[in-house]
Amino acid sequence: MKIVIAEKVSPATLAIFQKEAGWNVVTADKIANGLPAELADADALIVRSAVQVDAKLLESAPKLRVIGRAGVGVDNIDTAAATHSGIVVMNTPGANAVAVAELTLGLMISMGRSIPRANSTTHAGKWDKKSLQGSELRGKTLGIVGLGRIGLEVARRAKAFGMELIGYDPFIAPVIARENDVTLVSIDTIFNESDYLTLHVGLTPQTEGLINAQSIAIMKPGIRIVNCARGELIVDEALVEGLKSGKVGGAALDVFRQEPLKESPYFGLDNVLLSPHIAGSTDEAQEAIGIQLAMQVRDYLKLGVVQNAVNLPSLSHEEYIEVAPYIEMAERLGKFLSHAVPGNLESIQLSYSGRLATQKTDLIRNAAIAGIFGQSESVNRINAAAIAAERGVRVQEDKKEFTPGGAGSVLKLVLLSSEGDASASATVLHGNSPRLLTYDGIDIEAPLQGTLVAIRNHDVPGVVGRIGTILGEHEVNIANFALGRGVDARPRRVPRGQALAVVQIEVAEASAASTAVAALKQVEAIAGVRLVELG
Repeated sequence: MKIVIAEKVSPATLAIFQKEAGWNVVTADKIANGLPAELADADALIVRSAVQVDAKLLESAPKLRVIGRAGVGVDNIDTAAATHSGIVVMNTPGANAVAVAELTLGLMISMGRSIPRANSTTHAGKWDKKSLQGSELRGKTLGIVGLGRIGLEVARRAKAFGMELIGYDPFIAPVIARENDVTLVSIDTIFNESDYLTLHVGLTPQTEGLINAQSIAIMKPGIRIVNCARGELIVDEALVEGLKSGKVGGAALDVFRQEPLKESPYFGLDNVLLSPHIAGSTDEAQEAIGIQLAMQVRDYLKLGVVQNAVNLPSLSHEEYIEVAPYIEMAERLGKFLSHAVPGNLESIQLSYSGRLATQKTDLIRNAAIAGIFGQSESVNRINAAAIAAERGVRVQEDKKEFTPGGAGSVLKLVLLSSEGDASASATVLHGNSPRLLTYDGIDIEAPLQGTLVAIRNHDVPGVVGRIGTILGEHEVNIANFALGRGVDARPRRVPRGQALAVVQIEVAEASAASTAVAALKQVEAIAGVRLVELG
């Protein structure tokens, strides 16, 4: 593995990669011929915020599998281009949670006790004690918008100061809020009742401009607002007006719509504290971020575990261990059905049943699509869904947690075109054995691995024996033979009078399989033969 670290990281970050035998780690100071040249054979790229990872740079990295961003924001990475190239983009949310939480409390105290003005006036030789009378955090109501890792760290520290905690986050379980002494309320209640308001949410269409003229109008007079999240959460003109009118008693801002901040309506306002996006900038936080990122990248390259990906749903190590066999099975099932549908593929349907329906299935879906398109596209489990959309192929998913009878977890895959369709279902037995369960609606249990010959034939005497004879004549050994018979002419079923066979074979020479298949195609009773290599 080759890891290119394009910006300075802590020694602890380097140590994680350097412990891996045979891994080549290239640090920023060792990049002699430019980053594009260094990425020509790289498996992973580590950046912070300075390096711009755009589509042009990615063209120089044909082997790249993962980009790690030491931090949260990925504005410097073209995630769409990375996804299309099948590259995972990871960040490190929460690694700097304590640092951000501590600055949040520090800004609250600074506003309540006018610490910046006390410092500047005292340095100027003024003993301005009377005008610096402040207020305590104790007994005040803190409204926390966003109860992720940072929001909860703020809550824990604010509780120690004796504050009353209310919070808004539609994506947190009530039990977690209760455990942290936070009362969940509506966003309007946050605005109505907070003495201090702190923002800890990401930027979405729902959160952009959350602090605006309308929300400020219903806030408690004299409210103090802290923003260490994203500058776009605040409509600056509305907050400036609130600060000038006294409706908003103070604000402390560490993030802005345009950074670095060179011109701003906040300049010159005495009741605003401004800092240059330093909430996560502590020695401890930067080390934690680097270590977390290195571990994420290492685990992806070694185990395939996707954590904190911004272009793919993430799995914990435990979640990955549970679904990994089904990810592999799904790709094999996709390969098995690839080219089985007549005409041009228009739609892919995936149905999950049993316990599988309760899991995160995005990687399973992508693996199936990768298997389908793998014969004709540069496609993998990261970019599969994007490739399908680009090609105009619809992807539909259905989940049924409880299915009476049959295997405990089953994936059914249906490929449809205007000229017909093909379907198959599969499961995993004994934790690591992928098994085909049905093919075009017929029960036909067979191993979903190795080299398979899928045969469609007329259900007449002598066909099975003829298949065995031809394979034997070409020195092809039969490892498993599964046979299924058509029962009716309902959609996606083989009509009565036809049969399907899936034969797992072993050959000493790869060419033997191809010549055997060619001979099978000459048998009058055989309607179709496909050679499927699953590995």
